[in-house]
Amino acid sequence: MSNAKFLQQAFVGGEIAPQMWGRSDDVGYANGLARCRNCIVRPQGMVENRAGLRFVHEVKDSAKRVRLIPFTFSGEQTMVIELGDKYARFHTGAATLYEGNAPYEIATPYAAEHLMDIHHVQSADVLTLVHPNYPPQELRRLGVTNWKLEPISFVPKFEPPTELKAEATRIRLAPGVQQIDLKYRYKVTAVKDGVESKESAEVEVTNDLYTPGNSNTLTWKAVDGADHYLVYKRQSGMFGLAGYANEPSFEDRGVSPDMAKTPPKYKDVFDKANHYPSAVSYFQQRRVLAGTDAEPQKVWMTRSGTESDMSYSTPSRDDDRIEVRVAAREASPIRHIVPLTNLLILTGSAEWNVNTQNSDVLTNTTISISPHSYVGANNVQPVIVNSSVIYCAARGGHVHELAYSRDAGGFITADISLRAPHLFDGYRIVDMAFGKAPLPLVWFISSDGRLLANTYVPEQQIGAWHWHDTNGAFESCAVVAEGDEDMLYVAVRRNINGQTKRYIERLESRAFGAQENAFFVDSGLSYNGMPVKTLKQLGHLEGKTVSILADGAVHAPQTVTNGEIHLQHAAKKIHVGLPYLAELQTLPVVGDIDNGKGRGLTKNVNKVWLDVIQTSGIWAGPEEGRLVEHKQRTTEPLGTPPRLKTGQIEITVYPDWNDYGQILIQQRDPLPLSLVSLTTEVAL
Repeated sequence: MSNAKFLQQAFVGGEIAPQMWGRSDDVGYANGLARCRNCIVRPQGMVENRAGLRFVHEVKDSAKRVRLIPFTFSGEQTMVIELGDKYARFHTGAATLYEGNAPYEIATPYAAEHLMDIHHVQSADVLTLVHPNYPPQELRRLGVTNWKLEPISFVPKFEPPTELKAEATRIRLAPGVQQIDLKYRYKVTAVKDGVESKESAEVEVTNDLYTPGNSNTLTWKAVDGADHYLVYKRQSGMFGLAGYANEPSFEDRGVSPDMAKTPPKYKDVFDKANHYPSAVSYFQQRRVLAGTDAEPQKVWMTRSGTESDMSYSTPSRDDDRIEVRVAAREASPIRHIVPLTNLLILTGSAEWNVNTQNSDVLTNTTISISPHSYVGANNVQPVIVNSSVIYCAARGGHVHELAYSRDAGGFITADISLRAPHLFDGYRIVDMAFGKAPLPLVWFISSDGRLLANTYVPEQQIGAWHWHDTNGAFESCAVVAEGDEDMLYVAVRRNINGQTKRYIERLESRAFGAQENAFFVDSGLSYNGMPVKTLKQLGHLEGKTVSILADGAVHAPQTVTNGEIHLQHAAKKIHVGLPYLAELQTLPVVGDIDNGKGRGLTKNVNKVWLDVIQTSGIWAGPEEGRLVEHKQRTTEPLGTPPRLKTGQIEITVYPDWNDYGQILIQQRDPLPLSLVSLTTEVAL
């Protein structure tokens, strides 16, 4: 028998499935884990237990599922929208927006069973929502408690000028001189807030405008709020722009119309059932919509520089709306529109690249659409991470990235869940979100109620998977910026005192500073004030056994009764909530021991050395039920909690001869755990 030491310097491989345990040659094996539960991998290599979930509010109707959608009003003001059964509520800063004594809410048309299929995009302070069963909607924030949701009109909301009249003015000519009468036809449009109305009715007048001094005077009824008017004149069977008018009148003394500018023609393509889009985005100053039930492979883009102008001209102009059908070999509906350097279209069976021919500008005449992969996406809205797109596959439940490769000369698709299929096979992703700071984390809601996450830094080839569970099931997620961090909000279904409850909760910041500020409980609340022994207002956890951290010390678990708990000792800073278990398990030991790299040798881990930062309450051992707690207290005064440890700790573990030599590390208390590296002494 001999002893050997094995050092694991980093954990950026994340959790790796048992199917990969034979691949010790894989780049992710040396830095991977067999289990990474309720822990987050940092890009630098360290792994730490996640912070707790702070209770925000119960949803309006806990019997029905809700959907969370982010909204950014400014760099300092963000909201998470709780979309429920035909209503919307708003949350920010781990609090709910109130009006008077009740949560502020607005009515929506969306039924609960359709919420997860809503797609959205925001431009400035306008959030566009689309679903194939509903007319496309715009949500606007007009004030703190003044939000407005209304259908989008893709034709002008105001009428064109009416009562158009034309009167000919003629000069008196010398005797014997004849005028050559011609018929002149005109139309007028009104322009309001940059939007041009439909054309007016046509008016006809007879005159000879080739004779100097003759003119045609047009008048019409003013349009309320019009900024100005455009007058069009017929020539060679078409109407061209003859001039502008600030008032409802215009005099034509023989002007030649500009035939490159004709009256707009409108077509309201989203005006009835089966014609509502299911995908939306923005690209090159156009709002892009696609995927109606009637025309599932067609894409529409508004007139350049507009939000809802679907007009076009004859002859066509470069800024006209664009309408194009993706000619695919499989009849598959368009599910997502993703703007990168090029516009990407994701269908249920393929990924398409929208490019331009002989120009950098997308127009009716330069648009080009070509396929570049045949994976297919499910209906969960993708996220953009730097210059990559993360999306969920239509079949198989896996997650893919779509990224530009200079070597390939285009976009390539890769399965980023390849090393962790056990988290995806047999399940499907139902929601996802991305947070940039302080860590680049892509969050996923699995159909089994778990919260999956990937620490994603593609330029460093880091894609570490970890998973998170709670006393309940995760159902939706959204990320918004609050201060210097991107904060994750989740909708959680819990069983409270025999009843189903659905709560909005926020993942707390892990930058806790002092030990008494550490927040590592779920559905938790905090008290900060004069020392107390009784903590009230915990009715949302009625009947639940809760974990308690009071002034930095772990107190014995208690059961919430009548919305209260009672501490043995008074404290002034208290965090109370549901406990959760954070645990890490190493992969089977593999090293340069023999030609088999240690395979086939029975192993026993004698000791472990853990390099930690700001850590307390750590357990280690070969398996559940045989763990040893690190006794951390040293010189702390009696009655104070053990100080958080930074440095190296040594734990002599229970002996256990087995084939793998794995170590299980747990954090059971509402305390931080940050592991930098791990060394094991293994008897072979």
